[in-house]
Amino acid sequence: MQELEVYLCRHGETDWARFGKHTGRTDVPLTEHGKLESKQLAQRLRKVQWRQVVTSPLQRAAETCELAGLGKDAMRDPDAMEWDYGQYEGLTLTEICKKNASWDLFKDGAPGGESVQQISARADRLLQKLCAGPGNVALFSHGHFLHVLAARWLGLPAGQGWFFYLSVASLSILGFEHGRPVIKLWNGRVS
Repeated sequence: MQELEVYLCRHGETDWARFGKHTGRTDVPLTEHGKLESKQLAQRLRKVQWRQVVTSPLQRAAETCELAGLGKDAMRDPDAMEWDYGQYEGLTLTEICKKNASWDLFKDGAPGGESVQQISARADRLLQKLCAGPGNVALFSHGHFLHVLAARWLGLPAGQGWFFYLSVASLSILGFEHGRPVIKLWNGRVS
């Protein structure tokens, strides 16, 4: 399995991301700047041979994949979608803390949305699919979900995903060293 590398591509900028709104299942488009960032990802990805390309079906991730030059080969997988924020969808952290000052997504989950256990199970399910064979895999997805995916890759609880900050339009690489899962690159910026 050591030949496997998973390239995590967080989608480009959206208006909601720019203003710090929790964007789970709301299907917001990329900004013009987000489109430019997505095109710049192509420079980092074009020389890699892909066994599989997977994208969240949400337009911000799917369009990032397309603009990065991998859309024609991409399979849309709902397991790659962002955390379902439920009642906190579209709210900033400041707005959420006015309702619940002690809220912690990675500990509490989202009321009316996904629990930490549910997103952890979804990340594990997606990793199982991505690890079905050797070769490079590109995954176009979302910030908080990719935090959880990285934690689960390393065998950590999903709540430990909090420690893995990701910028929009970033590139990270999961792989192996001496048979153990490692993070080979984290939050690589394209611009």
